[in-house]
Amino acid sequence: MKIIFCDELAPKEPIIEHMKKAGELLAVNEGLDPDRIEISLTFVGREEIQELNKIYRGIDKITDVLSFPQYNSLFEIPEEGTVALGDVVICLEQAFIQADEYGHSNERELVYLFVHSVCHLMGYDHMNSDEKLLMRETEELIMKKIGLER
Repeated sequence: MKIIFCDELAPKEPIIEHMKKAGELLAVNEGLDPDRIEISLTFVGREEIQELNKIYRGIDKITDVLSFPQYNSLFEIPEEGTVALGDVVICLEQAFIQADEYGHSNERELVYLFVHSVCHLMGYDHMNSDEKLLMRETEELIMKKIGLER
């Protein structure tokens, strides 16, 4: 899996490696070849994430992460070539606030937000209780496999 960082705020190497490993595990979990997958990752501040949230979701509030999938379904993914799965935007400040609130490391929170967002890129959602349960189980499975479980 290739993660394309869209700014100079890229995290330190251990976080990048956890994100790559998590993304690869998610891809394999969904029957995708991780070597073909690319994801764009951008880190922004609170004002920018609020503006993006307002523009794209109609919600004028700060959020932690936004996902912009390239495909409506994994069935749309071409059988060959590189697959730009979508874009992930994480608000660093909000992630650090949440890490403090939840009592875990900034690294765990950043990786979790990435996992959560990649799940969205792969078609997972949490609009109803069944979808939410499946998504949470998948997120926790991946976080456990990379050693960052709760």
